[in-house]
Amino acid sequence: MSVITGWDIGGAHLKAARSDNARIVDAVQVASPLRLGLDAVADAFARAKARLGAADRHVVTMTGELADTFASRQEGVERLSALAVRALAPTAVSLYAGRAGFIAPEAAPRHVEDVASANWYASASVVAKACAAALFIDIGSTTTDIVPVAGGAVAARGYTDAQRLRAGELIYTGLVRSFLMAVADRAPFAGSFTPLINENFANMADVYRILGTLPEDADQMVTADGREKTAEASIARLARMVGRDAGDADAAAWIALARWFAEAQARTILDGALLVLSAARLAADAPMVGAGIGDHIVRAVAQRLDRPHIAFADLLDVAPQARAAASCCAPAAALAILAHGQ
Repeated sequence: MSVITGWDIGGAHLKAARSDNARIVDAVQVASPLRLGLDAVADAFARAKARLGAADRHVVTMTGELADTFASRQEGVERLSALAVRALAPTAVSLYAGRAGFIAPEAAPRHVEDVASANWYASASVVAKACAAALFIDIGSTTTDIVPVAGGAVAARGYTDAQRLRAGELIYTGLVRSFLMAVADRAPFAGSFTPLINENFANMADVYRILGTLPEDADQMVTADGREKTAEASIARLARMVGRDAGDADAAAWIALARWFAEAQARTILDGALLVLSAARLAADAPMVGAGIGDHIVRAVAQRLDRPHIAFADLLDVAPQARAAASCCAPAAALAILAHGQ
């Protein structure tokens, strides 16, 4: 039996997925905020390895090179590559260089533009193998990827972060870590639109926690005020955004405000999908493939655009108990599958 583990090193989380003979049998996400240093990532590797067990080969992608822990993306790619090799030794490690395929870790300095933030390309490549045409959307804790697939191939206009931002194929909005003042600059409350306070008092995890739609274990970060992860504590944080205390209004008013922020984020993603579709010109019946902890938003966007929705996990050979985790860790799962064909 061939066992391959895919790894996705992010700026806030480490994600990993284990495949046995190209079947995803387990996946895990571990908090590893790079702002705390590389030791946090090394510890996350140790915890994930203990969960997933030994492998015959490890394949690694990353987005963490963009963290301001590093002086440059080049430094980030090189240091994270070296860390992965140390953490996964003595098993062989390959780096994913997207359009350049899998490379040896020592080749990383020559392939920085290919390696940096290429995790989306792995997921989209798996979608392209299963769908001749589709719009792939992965909503994670921090960002949203919107990638067209046409002719059975990835049809993105951008590749690097800078190119994808410009093309609208990368949107910095996510289900957990997005600050509310990054989602909107004003919100309706008590009969009028009020400007928001530009402080990190609350994030989107608070919004979805209040609404009861935050997936279990999705929020692995400390809250903005260091207090509890309860609906009541989230309401208190949300109230600060409009210069209020929780006791200034009833629960229904705060739920309505949270619902408005959720809709504002969904509109941003809908607009992003429409922008990408305007360039890709996919057939009207081409499905939207949703992944990540925000797949329920992808489903809603697909409904708004009258397109079929397909869950990313439905395109994989995945054990039933690993379906949700495989979607959450889509790039890691995709890597593990792609590597079986290399």
